Amino acid sequence: MSNLILIRHGTSLWNKEKRFTGWVDVDLHEEGEYQAENAGKLIKDLQIDFHGYFTSQLKRAINTLNIILKILNRSNSVVNKAWELNERHYGNLTSLNKDEVIKKFGFEQVRIWRRSFDKRPPPIEKNHPYINEIKSNILTESLEDTVKRVIPYFDKNILPIILEKKNVLVSFHGNSCRALLMKIFNISKKNIIECEVPTGNPLLIRFGNNLKIQDYKYLDAKRAKKILFDV
Repeated sequence: MSNLILIRHGTSLWNKEKRFTGWVDVDLHEEGEYQAENAGKLIKDLQIDFHGYFTSQLKRAINTLNIILKILNRSNSVVNKAWELNERHYGNLTSLNKDEVIKKFGFEQVRIWRRSFDKRPPPIEKNHPYINEIKSNILTESLEDTVKRVIPYFDKNILPIILEKKNVLVSFHGNSCRALLMKIFNISKKNIIECEVPTGNPLLIRFGNNLKIQDYKYLDAKRAKKILFDV
């Protein structure tokens, strides 16, 4: 038996402001810090001995993991930080308020940009106020683009630990988590549109032999979201 815990970072400053964050390195809101603390307590109650810790290169995910590690008394653990686990790049929508974008482009267009599998937002422009902070040749991403970086990283760096029947904790983002859930649960491109990942709520997935899923659950049942949807 091996355990994989996935957690979307706690509520960030821009989550509270309803802004598209993407690759901008925004920190946790105090609400997100509280969520991370609660997550740490829930994980600690499981009494799992972890063999690998992974996060993105963005501090809202890093700090979520750091808070959890402190509660687990594992603050000195080696943490693997990978850009491949970053949130998706929201292109020119980056930093904009979601309600204002809906007013400008319409609900359906914004829904396509946010939830569709293969539609990218407009690429970030050269005069965008955050382009220098992002510093990347990637200008925008769809969920499909995110899948293409998350899954190879998972297969190379995380899956081998799970295959050894060891335990892993990953702190990352809504869309990078959705990308990984597509692989683990074999979720279709159609149904992933409906999948929403709650902030700061650990998802425990237990694997048996041959990576067969034994069971799975969000540790905070009151804030759980549905993962699988009917075809």
